[in-house]
Amino acid sequence: MSRKEIKIGGLGGQGVILSGIIIGKAASIYDNKHAALIQAFGPEARGSACSAQLIVSEKMIDYPYVHKPDILITMSQDAFNKFEPELSDTGTLIVEQDMIKVGELRKGLKFYPAPATRFAEELGRRIVLNIVIPGFFTAVTGLINSTAMEKALLDSIPRGTEDLNLRAYKKGLEYGLSLMKQQ
Repeated sequence: MSRKEIKIGGLGGQGVILSGIIIGKAASIYDNKHAALIQAFGPEARGSACSAQLIVSEKMIDYPYVHKPDILITMSQDAFNKFEPELSDTGTLIVEQDMIKVGELRKGLKFYPAPATRFAEELGRRIVLNIVIPGFFTAVTGLINSTAMEKALLDSIPRGTEDLNLRAYKKGLEYGLSLMKQQ
């Protein structure tokens, strides 16, 4: 693995930034890699456009901005519409499948739809969709060790929510692993 550029997009309130923090923390603290995170969001607290730009590398990162993501995760239609054209021609596209209509994709892209919102609702809290996503990301990209991701998750969530968040993470991870076995 060399430098990987990752962009996560969605709406404020979906936990886009927290997803980026967890992935970056997993890489840099628990998986012996380097990571840099930049976040952007609209002036509203919830419902506005939001994104996290993350770089993960085995070498020091000298420039923290994402120009052509290798991996794009989108959790809203607006984020998909805005960021999909930026994705590398051989990139990996992860989408929240129940919230995004994809249409025809460019050849060469690796496409992984995840029912993260549905899984979160099955667990009783729609808000944990942003925890299902890092689990799914871990399984389909293989970029970060799953143990590292779990440690970063536990280090990033409020006390008392560990059980719910671990179940959400594992649901995404298991679904992603089963999808990879089918391919």
